[in-house]
Amino acid sequence: MRGVFHQSLEDVQGRLVEIADLVTVAIEKATRAFATSDVSLAEDVIEQDRVIDEKAIALDELAIEILARQQPVARDLRIVVAALRVSASLERMGDIAEHIAQLTRMRFPERAIPKGLKNTFTKMGLLDVEVARTLAELLRTENLALVEVLRTSEDRLDDLHLSVFEKVLSDNWQGEAAATVDATLASRYLERFGDHAVSVAKKVAYLATGDWTPDTDTISVIVGQPSRDA
Repeated sequence: MRGVFHQSLEDVQGRLVEIADLVTVAIEKATRAFATSDVSLAEDVIEQDRVIDEKAIALDELAIEILARQQPVARDLRIVVAALRVSASLERMGDIAEHIAQLTRMRFPERAIPKGLKNTFTKMGLLDVEVARTLAELLRTENLALVEVLRTSEDRLDDLHLSVFEKVLSDNWQGEAAATVDATLASRYLERFGDHAVSVAKKVAYLATGDWTPDTDTISVIVGQPSRDA
């Protein structure tokens, strides 16, 4: 029975990685479609979001079944509880990729990126793809050094998000109302993608430490690296 139980836990981790990989593909396609006004690619992202949703639901059902039948404790219980929360965050990240794709489709054949903001949104898109890949690797390996990588990327996304608002609120902004709405919505989506990734990273750190908010020193001890403040 214990062998079956631990196989179920491995299945949970494997499914999380699978969903994270799908989210990575979704955000890669969504940001590329947004940058190039590729409506076909945007449609693909919108269609594939259903797959992410279905896999997240199936994972939740498996986790609930483990809780009901196995009544796990200690680290095993943390794995199952964290999996439910991670699944919700990954599903939301997939939704964000879909929203970006919907912006692309809504503005087609015009470009969804307002004039003057292409460079900023290109940077944000590349960062989100990097975040998604790093998150998938974190779930695959539980290498807590990647938690700090994600936090740094989130900080960069926050700065770029702020720069978009400064741009559209400046006296030099000449965009029409639709362009202003598109800019603020897209920027918010791209910034929130990073927020969800860091939320997942914190849950992975919780699995390793038993602490929902481990500090840099705690993580550094676990991964065997000196902290940045040392």
